[in-house]
Amino acid sequence: MSIDFGKTASDYAKHRQGFPPSFFERLTSLRLIGPGVRVLDLGTGTGTVARGCALAGCTVTGIDIAEPLLKQAAQLDHEAGVHVTYRVAPAEATGQADAAFDGVTAGQCWHWFDRPKAAQEARRVLVHGGALVIAHLDWIPLPGNLVEMTEALIVKHNPAWTMGGGTGLHPAWLADLATAGFTGIETFSYDIDLMYTPEAWRGRIRASAGIAASLPPDAVQRFDDEHAALIAARFPGDVLRAHHRVWAVYGRKP
Repeated sequence: MSIDFGKTASDYAKHRQGFPPSFFERLTSLRLIGPGVRVLDLGTGTGTVARGCALAGCTVTGIDIAEPLLKQAAQLDHEAGVHVTYRVAPAEATGQADAAFDGVTAGQCWHWFDRPKAAQEARRVLVHGGALVIAHLDWIPLPGNLVEMTEALIVKHNPAWTMGGGTGLHPAWLADLATAGFTGIETFSYDIDLMYTPEAWRGRIRASAGIAASLPPDAVQRFDDEHAALIAARFPGDVLRAHHRVWAVYGRKP
């Protein structure tokens, strides 16, 4: 598939909830973020990780190749009362100075990168002792749940989409850090239910790689119409419960 999240920037900004406060509390308790920590957020999108780090007191730069997402990020930052510096750049060539950051974050995006190059670039821009944090907030399909139903519908409308059936665990990323020379590598994970209105869940799915980021508008509309009908029939009510898993790996530049 050809993926362009810029095509779904509005839904992305409005309906993708981003990492919960508990995630940033965990990073703070691990002393990975906090007041005065300089953070570079790779693949920042609409700035959900960058904004969370800024709210924790970090000085943050976010980069992404999709300029429409960065415009949405800046607006969301303004509404949240924080400032993040945004630049259009790929994760593999950030354009940032050597040893300019105490931390590098990559939330829900590592799989889109040339991973060895991105890991080496992260190491280059980090100070000695600085940390690279790779994190995911993945929906989890379980028998009969909302996510399983939604994934089946995505495949029906976009057979090229192969990202379903995930466990929310990404063990290969540990090898990426180790190969790039990071040490003290550790992981953490926990499950969480995110609540959506039916409208918000539809918007969240439109903003995914398998729908508006890769399908033409008429196909997106056909999907959304069937998705709305399925939600009404299978999960009636004003609130939907979507099972998710938070997972992260981090390591430090020696």
